Amino acid sequence: MGKPKLRIIPLGGLGEIGKNMTVFELGNDAVILDTGIMFPANDMLGVDYIIPDFRYLQDRKDLKIHGIIYTHGHEDHTGAVSHVIEAFKGVPIYATPLTAGLLEVKLIEARLLKETKINIFKAGDKLEIGPFKFESFHVCHSIPDCVGFGIHTPHGIIVHTGDYKFDNSPVDGKKPDYARLAQFAKQGVTLLMADSTNADRPGWTASESVIDGAFDTVFRNAKGRIMVATFASLISRVQQVVAAAKKYNRKIAFAGHSMVKNVDMARAMGILSIPDDMIIELGRVNTMEPHKVVVMITGSQGEPSAVLAKLSTGNYRAIEINPGDTIVLSSHPIPGNEEMVYRTVNRLFQRGAEVIYDPILPVHVSGHACQEEMRLMLNLVQPKYFMPVHGELRHLRHHSKLAEDGGIKKDNIFVMENGMVLEIDKGGARRGERVPGGYVFVDGSGVGDIGKTVMRDRETLARDGFILISVNVNKKTGALIGEPEIISRGFVYLRDADELMRQVKTTITTVLDNNRNANGRRQEKLQDSISRMLYNETKRRPMVFSIINER
Repeated sequence: MGKPKLRIIPLGGLGEIGKNMTVFELGNDAVILDTGIMFPANDMLGVDYIIPDFRYLQDRKDLKIHGIIYTHGHEDHTGAVSHVIEAFKGVPIYATPLTAGLLEVKLIEARLLKETKINIFKAGDKLEIGPFKFESFHVCHSIPDCVGFGIHTPHGIIVHTGDYKFDNSPVDGKKPDYARLAQFAKQGVTLLMADSTNADRPGWTASESVIDGAFDTVFRNAKGRIMVATFASLISRVQQVVAAAKKYNRKIAFAGHSMVKNVDMARAMGILSIPDDMIIELGRVNTMEPHKVVVMITGSQGEPSAVLAKLSTGNYRAIEINPGDTIVLSSHPIPGNEEMVYRTVNRLFQRGAEVIYDPILPVHVSGHACQEEMRLMLNLVQPKYFMPVHGELRHLRHHSKLAEDGGIKKDNIFVMENGMVLEIDKGGARRGERVPGGYVFVDGSGVGDIGKTVMRDRETLARDGFILISVNVNKKTGALIGEPEIISRGFVYLRDADELMRQVKTTITTVLDNNRNANGRRQEKLQDSISRMLYNETKRRPMVFSIINER
């Protein structure tokens, strides 16, 4: 028998920022790379987060999933782990130490840790997972313990960069593994799959070390409390804040469930170094002199349920914003989150805080390569085929153009979307048959039960509200009994709409009088008639519900 075909199936991360998840298949054997989430867009009302659609894997009963391997610990690469493990119990996990710690926190909360084996490896280690051999290499990003992989397959080496940038002065001293990338090129790389997030930005991404100088400026000038908002998984940023706090004799507190859990985990693992006497309970913040405290908080993306957003609206019980406080947003808004982030910033200003964010000061730099670094990656690896990953379609297109300008044949570049399959065999690489690769909405405890129809209903309710009509009719004659009860929410204030309500009542009476024997369609006709009347009068389309009680 010949060698089985290699199939690469992105289920998330292509055409969007977030929910990264890719499947590598050889025959009936598979390995999953990353299981991330994505934050909802502004029009995804009520949705907590979005996970990849992995129905394809669930439907493939003949497929043996040998493991899930992770590039790093950010939510857009790890956040869906509990959902995937719940679906594929017993599948082992492979991760670097910090990433493993962050995954462990999630699995403990989901009560799935006992039945999940976490295999810890370090950058540079080689792993055999099913028929695949993963050769890890260190990359710089905005979080420690990040790796990319050279994946050895029967059809050559596939290099996946993970999230990366070429930072030659990283805060943890661990530089990119240029030698390993060049070694792959000598062996011959069939396909490069590379991070595309900043493909439309020229030049080079700044080093994480520039943040130290910005924090020094903030801490030197701040007269009151300092609150730093960042991702809860950004442990290296926490360490930078700790260093600045120590220099300026400030104690540090932590707010936000995920922040507290991750800091505890990183300290226990020895990844995060904070002297015990520096840490204070959040409840002590209000009792201390303002210039002696700094608080690390969650919510840098403006998430309504996170600490920063609650502080901006005065709804966080433990502490509140005081004039003179300095708030630092040590992150960039994820595309689509800009409106929420800057609405939060404006509210903080309203409460008298001084808000520092990039570009006011470089308190955050991107963790992703810009164009010159992308060109360097392409030149180091020298792949035959190229597939841009991790980015919106515009990023993937820009990255493909860089690859083409760098000498890769246009026919050898594959700009893919979620669910598109890339097949590689002895004849080369080509597109295969597409599989499902859409959104799965997580809303409270519901997973996947919120579809397009529900989202459209929520948009209608948010835009135009609803009106509920309850009427009593004579069971025998169908005649209206008494006055209709009308309830309106988000449409009109009933006390200020007497004329409109009079027209609604007239429509109700007319419809019921004309449809006393409507064979069960009275309710439908009543709703349609009221909807038409309301649109004619208001040019708005509230959702109309009716209840007809027969007596």
